[in-house]
Amino acid sequence: MLPYNINKIDLISMLHTDPEKGLTSDQVHKLIEEHGENKLKEARKKTNLQRFLDQFKDVMILILLMAAAISFIVALIEGNSSEFFEPVLILLIVILNAVMGVIQENKAEKALEALKNLSAPHARVVRNGKEEIIDARGLVLGDIILLEAGDFIPADARLLHSASLTSDESVLTGESVPVEKDADVNVEENSPLGDRLNMAYSGCSVTYGHGKAVVTATGMNTEMGKIAALLESAEDTSTPLQQKLSQLGKYLGIIALAACAVIFVIGIFSGIPIMDIFMTAVSLAVSAIPEGLPAIVTIVLSIGVQQMVKKNAIIRKLPAVETLGSASVICSDKTGTLTQNRMTLVRGYVESGNDVELINSNNSEQIKKLLLYGTLCSDGIVEVDGDKEKHIGDPTETAIVLAAYRNGIKKEEAERMYPRLAEIPFDSDRKAMSTVNRIDGKNVVIVKGAFDVLASKCVFGDIRSAEKVNEQFGNDALRVIAIACKEIDEVPSSPTADELESGLTLMGLLGMIDPPRPEAQEAVKLCRKAGIKPVMITGDHVNTASAIARELGIFEDGDEAVTGRELTAMSDDELYSRVERISVYARVSPEDKIRIVKAWQKKGHVVAMTGDGVNDAPALKAADIGCAMGITGTDVAKGASDMTLTDDNFATIVHAVKEGRGIYDNIKKAVSFLLGTNIGEILTVFFAMILWRRSPLLPIQLLWINLVTDSLPAIALGMEAVEDDVMTRKPRHKDENIFAHGLLIRVLLQGFMFAALTLIGFRHGENVTGLPEGGRTMAFIILALTQIVHSFNMRSDHSLLKIGPFSNPKLNWAALVSVLLMVLVVFIPPVAKVFGLITLPDTMYIKAAALAFVPVPVLEATKVLGIIRHRRHDVVS
Repeated sequence: MLPYNINKIDLISMLHTDPEKGLTSDQVHKLIEEHGENKLKEARKKTNLQRFLDQFKDVMILILLMAAAISFIVALIEGNSSEFFEPVLILLIVILNAVMGVIQENKAEKALEALKNLSAPHARVVRNGKEEIIDARGLVLGDIILLEAGDFIPADARLLHSASLTSDESVLTGESVPVEKDADVNVEENSPLGDRLNMAYSGCSVTYGHGKAVVTATGMNTEMGKIAALLESAEDTSTPLQQKLSQLGKYLGIIALAACAVIFVIGIFSGIPIMDIFMTAVSLAVSAIPEGLPAIVTIVLSIGVQQMVKKNAIIRKLPAVETLGSASVICSDKTGTLTQNRMTLVRGYVESGNDVELINSNNSEQIKKLLLYGTLCSDGIVEVDGDKEKHIGDPTETAIVLAAYRNGIKKEEAERMYPRLAEIPFDSDRKAMSTVNRIDGKNVVIVKGAFDVLASKCVFGDIRSAEKVNEQFGNDALRVIAIACKEIDEVPSSPTADELESGLTLMGLLGMIDPPRPEAQEAVKLCRKAGIKPVMITGDHVNTASAIARELGIFEDGDEAVTGRELTAMSDDELYSRVERISVYARVSPEDKIRIVKAWQKKGHVVAMTGDGVNDAPALKAADIGCAMGITGTDVAKGASDMTLTDDNFATIVHAVKEGRGIYDNIKKAVSFLLGTNIGEILTVFFAMILWRRSPLLPIQLLWINLVTDSLPAIALGMEAVEDDVMTRKPRHKDENIFAHGLLIRVLLQGFMFAALTLIGFRHGENVTGLPEGGRTMAFIILALTQIVHSFNMRSDHSLLKIGPFSNPKLNWAALVSVLLMVLVVFIPPVAKVFGLITLPDTMYIKAAALAFVPVPVLEATKVLGIIRHRRHDVVS
């Protein structure tokens, strides 16, 4: 069967469907069982074994394996069976690290899969005689689907009806020009795909018009399925920060190897036994490797992304999490984002009426006729179930449909009584929509659109009076829709705008308002506090836009509001010079958004841009952070975005920026904590070799500290609550290094402090016990406890007394578990023996604990004295 080459009626019969009622639930259930879900086969996922082996490709892990090999050779040469425990433990820890990596990858994959499901394409179908929106994977052969501009086509389908329908099929044919579709055209057998004008293909998008179609192929049987191998492969989800940290790990490995070379030379010239030199080299290699660093960053990012989902922001691309913290300009649509997107008709004006009438549930007959005609010329639907209303379609149209419903005019009944014979869909160029309906035996053209457009097309009616009412409505920040009509003798077979939208009679005006969201005003205040410039972009009149922008706090004294016409007249240089003063853009096209984004970016700003239409996709891609609307947004817009707002709310963008800043801060805390401790370990081993020609810590002890007493607190730091003052700072520059603002120097100084405390403990323990094992036991306790205690210092640049030392429960538990594991290793003799530890006098444990707490008063003093500044030079004044 070739669906494009068969009669529509025959095709419908073969698929056992009904073009008006669609399939029944029973039919759908059987077809899904028979053909499966409407989805492409995914590329074969890596097995757990492949993931496990991939963990050993990391440079840091290879250095650890080399250390284990050296340790094993030393144990083999010395012939001491107890010496084999160390290389075995190193291998076990490396294997444990690899297993944890596999578990984390699986968790991340599941999290991304869940996010993919949240942002999966949907389809509008007719089933059981009702229109509904379903997950596109649930489509089956014979489903009746509805298509409109901005939709991704969810399956291959034969068109049953089309109205000015065009489709972008470049993904299949490579043809960049949208194809004009025609449901009634006859297509010859074996016609190339690009010539099948009565078909709509999965994966393509509708660029204009609307239509109805019957599904003829799903999943791998679609044209897209047949060339699935040519589809783009999955994107690399590693972020710039992760890549930089991976590079950092390699540098640390190189530093460790260089230090090993230095120690080797010193050892040879000092007459140290070769085996001791090798074991010291192993210790240095182990101390330099922050084993938990890659996993911790991944964990913090994935937790942050999941937190954002709970707050209505779906991050589609992980690098957006980092970029969010740098956002300095948010360009937002007005309707639905800054406002409630629930247009409400409040006033009506008709030619035959004496006055403007408030819209209620008992309006005059003249207003009811105006509402009837407006409803007939609308595609929007309002489903009422008790107190609940479900609006489907354009908010302007659903406002008219709802007002008509409250006046006793039901859309379904009206369309049955006065059927639509022809139509020209709305488009942003004409700013109008036209239908031809059979009303009382006459062919009546109804045109609905912007007053300034319709006024020039009306030859009857009191235009001057209507102009005054329009101006009055506009001054009151109302959106104005004009409705005009005329009678025609015959319905054109292919109606054009010139034919239908001329010689009209103005019927009247409808004034509606979309009230600002209550939370948007607070979000705008928070933006300004955070050094972020909010900008309103709308298709509304400049007066309406400016009034709402002023109410929200976006438009302030000294700001400018420009129209699309004024923007078009501006050169790029003029826009560049004025862009920072313009807070409102009214009556702009989607193409204008790209110019606005580029002008801000040229100024060095990081721009977040919202969009919902198919034509917004280029602007969303051009912006640093493209934010698509989850409710009103088209699939094309969502596909081009970095983030989808499931509630279409401006406040959600601001909250996402706050979360983005918090996530970056937490990663920074965890990274600086881990690197500080690793630098402390490197310096401890290095200086001990220089001073005393022996290592104060064994490789096994360093591994334990790195993987147990470091990693748990680091993960807990990554879950720190977003600090209260995070939105009082200026945005971070997008190219800012993670070690900016003196962080690298602080990390190095902290490393020197850890090394000094550990070396003091090692020397003292060795002197008191007379044994190297006594010194190592003391060094082990001090270094481990110091790092556990220091994790509390790293929670904030503010004093612990200000934020509450124990206000992060996760860190409290992590510290407690780490301390208990330390107690296990130090005080249980068989375990202590394995780790090369001995029992110390009681006073030595007290001294070790005292030395471990030294970083707290030192760091607190630096915070109080202002040596550590909380980026005060970056705080918004």
